[in-house]
Amino acid sequence: MKNGIYNRDLDKNKANIEPLSPISFLKRAAETYPRRTAVVYGDLKYSYNEFYERCRLLASALWKIDIKQGDTVAVLAPNIPAHLETHYAVPMIGAVLNSINTRLDPENIAFILNHGEAKVLIVDSEFSHIAKDALKKVKNKIKIIEIEDSEIQTKEYLSEVKYESFLKTGNIDFYLEGITDEWQAIALSYTSGTTGNPKGVVTHHRGAYLNAIGNMMAWGMTPFPVYLWTLPMFHCNGWCFPWTVTAMSGTHVCLRKIETKVIYNLMSTKNISHFCGAPTVLNMLVNAPEDQKENLPKSVQVMTAGAAPPPAVIASMEELGMNITHAYGLTEVYGPCVVCSWHDEWDVLPKDDKAALKARQGVRYHVVEGLEVMDPENMQPVPKDGETIGEVMFRGNVVMKGYLKNDTATKEALKDGWFHSGDLAVKHPDNYIEIRDRSKDIIISGGENISTIEVEGVLFKHPSVLEAAVVAKKDDHWGETPCAFVTLKEGEQVSEKDLIEFCKNNMAKFKIPKTVVFDDLPKTSTGKIQKFKLRERAQRISDTI
Repeated sequence: MKNGIYNRDLDKNKANIEPLSPISFLKRAAETYPRRTAVVYGDLKYSYNEFYERCRLLASALWKIDIKQGDTVAVLAPNIPAHLETHYAVPMIGAVLNSINTRLDPENIAFILNHGEAKVLIVDSEFSHIAKDALKKVKNKIKIIEIEDSEIQTKEYLSEVKYESFLKTGNIDFYLEGITDEWQAIALSYTSGTTGNPKGVVTHHRGAYLNAIGNMMAWGMTPFPVYLWTLPMFHCNGWCFPWTVTAMSGTHVCLRKIETKVIYNLMSTKNISHFCGAPTVLNMLVNAPEDQKENLPKSVQVMTAGAAPPPAVIASMEELGMNITHAYGLTEVYGPCVVCSWHDEWDVLPKDDKAALKARQGVRYHVVEGLEVMDPENMQPVPKDGETIGEVMFRGNVVMKGYLKNDTATKEALKDGWFHSGDLAVKHPDNYIEIRDRSKDIIISGGENISTIEVEGVLFKHPSVLEAAVVAKKDDHWGETPCAFVTLKEGEQVSEKDLIEFCKNNMAKFKIPKTVVFDDLPKTSTGKIQKFKLRERAQRISDTI
């Protein structure tokens, strides 16, 4: 008998086991520090007690319109307090939060709303016109709740139901006993994957709880951080920081737009201690006017992930007094769960050497059970020589449940008991991994995924295009941008400007190729385009627009 005497009358009951969920962090913060500032947004400020009350009002109001466990509540909004509140109110009633990328075009948003079967869409008035176009293509009836903001001048509103009025329909004393199973879905996040239509990543309460704690440990966070919301909340649920910051009873400083002047002003006036951002944001801050950088607080902690930040950007940020922590992850693993943990002995190295070390992706979070670089053919770890390339694979509680309505992709991603990331890396002798390429050709631009197949599909719609292939081109500002190689039909004449303009009318702005090259495409004997050759060529080309 396993465990022998320890199985005798030592059973699970409500007293000794509770499903893990990050929504418990808010209740604890409100009970412990009810008057501490939880949220700041412009002139708006409210305490943890008020934050908790608002989340319960929203949860109750959603419950009253028959939103129950397993229903999808979509949100299309910037980093404002209402968006933060949905991260607690929606899972409080067992519903699933679908935070949508505000940079997407109406067609992609419509696909997400249809695929996720959203029952409610909470939309900020800044994006009402995009939502209106998307809803024309949505099959199911969706309840629309619109967020008004004095900063936004809206000519036409999408719904008569306004967010603040909707909250007043809720019960401030509303409280559910909590989730019954920590494996319940907490969020639905869409990632581009390798096809035009995005894949819906389903994550659970247990993983969100653990990775929120993993963030604290990996970043060495102490109580009461003042966190600036530069990272989009729609991106892997803000890398789980809506829950992490609350668990530390910190202050969420919300931010509608990414503008260097505003960011630097908030850093100095609100005494910001932490913020996250893609290398794009770091590059913007480094290259901002010098007069914006005055009166910065000492030792601001910065976590960056996405395309690996150039060492020069890391060095420049640290010259401003900001301490960079480089992390790595994917939507399928709740955002960052690998971190370049720092060693004291590295402090004495020249700044360029230190920056190069920080540019590596690093080692697993405490809450990740397995991180390996393996040969996907035999599932054996590659030698720790810093040269042999393999695929990055994960195992543990912070791996997704799977892809919504896509059994084939789920089985492929989770085969052999590991999550196959599709990212190619080497492992160094000190166990730190370093990404070398992306096996699925995904482009990461400004921290957002771009499917090359989707961009190619739009180019193929142009009547003059015979063939098209899109690859990543390194970019000092965005990390990577799409570079298109195009072969025209015989006798056709189209300029680079013409094709870029065509793309502008058919896809989200951030997906548009920065560069278009007209040439024959290199192919294998079987006719497959050799993208590795195109990637090499792309790095030698200067942008012309």
